[in-house]
Amino acid sequence: MAGNLLSIGKSGLFAAQAALTTTGHNITNANVEGYSRQGVVQATSTTMETGVGFVGTGTRVAEIKRYSDEFLNQQVRTATASTSSLDAYYAQISQIDNLLADTTSGLSPAIQNFFSSVQDVTGNGASVPSRQALLSSSETLAGSFQQIDARLEEIGEGVNSQIDTNVNLINTYGKQIAEINAKIGSYGSTEQRQPNDLLDQRDQLVVELNKYVKATVTAGSNNALNISIGNGQPLVVGQQAFQLATMKTPTDLTRLTVGYVTGDKVTQLPENALAGGELGGLLEFRTGTLDRVQNAIGRLAIGLAFTFNAQHKLGIDGAGQQGKDFFVQAPAYVAAAVDNTKTSTAKVGAVVSDPTQLTDSDYKIESDGASFFITRLSDNKRTKVDPYDAAGTTRSIDGVDFTLSGTAASGDNYLVRPSANGASGFQLALSDVGQIAAGTPVATNAPISNKGSGLISAGSVGAAYFTAPPALPVTLAFDSGAGGQLTGFPGGATVSMTFNGTTSTHTGGSAPFKAGASYSFSGVNVTISGAPQNGDTFGIHANTAGTADTRNIAALGALQTTNIFNGASATYQSAFAQTVSAVGNKTREVQVNASAGEALLRQVTGAASDVSGVNLDEEATNLLKYQQAYQAAGKVMQIANTIFDTLLSIGR
Repeated sequence: MAGNLLSIGKSGLFAAQAALTTTGHNITNANVEGYSRQGVVQATSTTMETGVGFVGTGTRVAEIKRYSDEFLNQQVRTATASTSSLDAYYAQISQIDNLLADTTSGLSPAIQNFFSSVQDVTGNGASVPSRQALLSSSETLAGSFQQIDARLEEIGEGVNSQIDTNVNLINTYGKQIAEINAKIGSYGSTEQRQPNDLLDQRDQLVVELNKYVKATVTAGSNNALNISIGNGQPLVVGQQAFQLATMKTPTDLTRLTVGYVTGDKVTQLPENALAGGELGGLLEFRTGTLDRVQNAIGRLAIGLAFTFNAQHKLGIDGAGQQGKDFFVQAPAYVAAAVDNTKTSTAKVGAVVSDPTQLTDSDYKIESDGASFFITRLSDNKRTKVDPYDAAGTTRSIDGVDFTLSGTAASGDNYLVRPSANGASGFQLALSDVGQIAAGTPVATNAPISNKGSGLISAGSVGAAYFTAPPALPVTLAFDSGAGGQLTGFPGGATVSMTFNGTTSTHTGGSAPFKAGASYSFSGVNVTISGAPQNGDTFGIHANTAGTADTRNIAALGALQTTNIFNGASATYQSAFAQTVSAVGNKTREVQVNASAGEALLRQVTGAASDVSGVNLDEEATNLLKYQQAYQAAGKVMQIANTIFDTLLSIGR
């Protein structure tokens, strides 16, 4: 019996020693990130039958238990991925928000100063200094567009750099997790023999991985964890780690994206599939904000150049010549994917034809081998080009004329960004004040000999005037017969008469007279009002006023308050204000969501810590408890020794 008692005391001593060691391990690792509290689980040793009953043989350590809740750990991983994504998004979008919201040296004051210079020329038509000031403010406006675009390009380059860094970190974490899977697997799959500290290290690596990309975790064989990302692409399977790689976008070699490595091949992953984590936030920011802001600023630049040039070319300069383009309008960005079939003969082009319909979206053109499809990337609306003529087909979508010709193989694709280069390519096209087309090529007069109160407007012209100009002068006469007619229009011209919003056409050199009606012929536009008497005339002749005439520059100034964008519902400045507002709202939204995400992360981390965290007060209590258990077990062994000595003395 003394031998049994000694064995029992010994088992208790070993159990208490294991508990003391484990408690000390908890205390010393209390501040280690990701460490999970451990505890000794004891069980009764096998009892021994004595004939009169079963006698206990002591205790044993059943396992060193690791306190960790996988459900809470999953919540921590998910919250970590979400918060990291929002933080990365906010860090980038706040830069754009600060850039666009500058009220002193930003784009909005540059537009205002430019149109103020236009108005100065209107009031001082013959003033060379006012015209020089207009050119200077035009240069400043172009510089503002280019400066904003350059800053956006810098942000884009920064995103490229961070994508590369994130991919390298993701690969590193994947490799480390696979290595720990191998170490854990070497201990076998017995639950009681799991290496707790290695499990903690692996779980912490998975949490760290979720800071950079959202990872899905599933249990594998031999206590391994399998990790997948994106649309299910495996990153870690057992002891094998797979790799990501950065690659240049096939349709934009300045843009890095993420690819999945399979053997010696790298396959591009859809950017919207890599959600969560810093990498997901960067990719979402680039497509959701950076590209759209760059397109919006470019759209504003293209719209301003398009409309200003169109009006400027309706005027004449100081030498009486038709006005030229005032600004350089940047062409659309069109690129074929570098991996398109080399035998393809397809050619794709794009030209902005109507800025009122232009959107902030990019477009993808792809072929199935027989037909072409144009997809608006902002909402993935797909349009089939039908009918299609390989000799050349033009399809207008959202104010952009897409031109396609030739044949393409199935899978060939092209990227079209109508306004991406609009700001960077916006420049002043004029080099001399004499090239400013301030005047209008026609002038009108009503002789003082007229007897009625009829009046004719100063006159304006349309693009048709310079294509096939009419023979001037033209004298219109009022004929009171037949209800009132205006005669004298060129005999071969078609006269368009607009009255109360209704337009009618007339030929034969005459048109009905209506007070306040507008008349257009051969690109000349006039309005006649009042009550002329029979025989009253109105003259239309070529303008010889030179630099003194500022009617066209006044029309250019009126563009500032003309609704041009968003289906002719927004001016230059209100369109820019909408962009600023959209960025500001998105910035605030991301900021609020990031704050909420951080609060959630703290909450779930706290809940997980309640299960796995080390409480030093509790461990101090355990030290005393296990110390007493150790001492008590030692006392049992001491008593067993005393009994044994007594038995020996009896034998002597």
